[in-house]
Amino acid sequence: MISGDPLICSPCLSLSDGMPSDYASVDIPFVVPQTHRIRTTDDVFGADGRVLLDLLEPSGDRIAKVQVWLDSQLAACRPELAGRITAALTARPDRIQLAGPVRTVIGGEACKNDPALIEQMLEQFNQHDLDRRSYVVVIGGGAVLDAVGYAAAIAHRGIRLVRLPTTTLAQADSGVGVKNAVNWFGKKNWKGCFAVPWAVINDWTLLKSLPDRDFRCGFSEAVKVSLLKSSAEFDFLCEHAEQIAARQETASAHAIAAACWMHIQHITEGGDPFEMLEARPLDFGHWSAHRMEPLTEYSIRHGEAVAIGVAIDTVYSSLVHGFPKQDANRVLDCLLGLGLPIRDAVLDDVETLRIGLEEFRQHLGGRLTLTMLKAIGQPINVHEVQWPQMQAAIETVQNYQAP
Repeated sequence: MISGDPLICSPCLSLSDGMPSDYASVDIPFVVPQTHRIRTTDDVFGADGRVLLDLLEPSGDRIAKVQVWLDSQLAACRPELAGRITAALTARPDRIQLAGPVRTVIGGEACKNDPALIEQMLEQFNQHDLDRRSYVVVIGGGAVLDAVGYAAAIAHRGIRLVRLPTTTLAQADSGVGVKNAVNWFGKKNWKGCFAVPWAVINDWTLLKSLPDRDFRCGFSEAVKVSLLKSSAEFDFLCEHAEQIAARQETASAHAIAAACWMHIQHITEGGDPFEMLEARPLDFGHWSAHRMEPLTEYSIRHGEAVAIGVAIDTVYSSLVHGFPKQDANRVLDCLLGLGLPIRDAVLDDVETLRIGLEEFRQHLGGRLTLTMLKAIGQPINVHEVQWPQMQAAIETVQNYQAP
């Protein structure tokens, strides 16, 4: 600026090209382009290896730098897997550079309860100079996907994340979502962020080493989302519950694929992918489930807690919101047929469980909003709970006997 010239800084200048003349207060809605890449394979580190390789795009003239994290529980069940992963990714040295050996991270909820683990992941990202066009490939259950995903999301404000869910629960629900989180203050998923993964690969072979208990767990989320979205898919689950519990591949694969699709459709087309609105339909049955897990010191699996929570809220919907009683009984029978629990000793202390309502309200922000059911495929949002009726619903579930 030439000395003596006035500095013009008025916010009310007349501007051209559609710019506002008064830009002191402007609200500008905008959309951030995102692509949710979902792939389904039978053997991603064998015959279908090309699927993963094609997702790891080079950046300009630089080959893709890839770091792999593997669930320790899966690594213990399948000691050959780390070698298969390494062989698959080193088959194309012209395209991919492995950033060190395959690393393991403790599986299960424990990985979300230890802040030091996140720091260790960030140290490894930094040590190997991962940047925003590098890739973190994480192979594991939902908790491992959450923890590694959280670390990848906050490093450089986002390293590309490729998820390979290894549980039915993760393939049907959490692994295809956009949440990354760890537990904090003894509360589930208190600390976290939203970040769309670069890609998700649901691979059938990765499910084969699951214990039966963990295999069944994922289908509680399938029941949940079908109750919200599709009476036809709920009917399928009821009709094939025993086959799914017995791990019959055709029925199980269909149930996982349908649940995955309904979750993705809600996230990408439901108008609220980052859960900014009051209602979170996909959390049907979760207010009590999220409370039960820490109360049992996570001895109860997330999928089991969701099964109990779905049972409770379904019966409550029948007592308060007109959901047909015969359909409520069908839900309980379906969950039991899938080999899932609908009762637990933690439900005996209903007042301690009740704290979960306030924790859920805080999780949502603002007023309490719960999704309940008017009919199958017809969810409704409510802002209060009639606690005597909720207690009655809990008692009904605790005492329910299948015909």
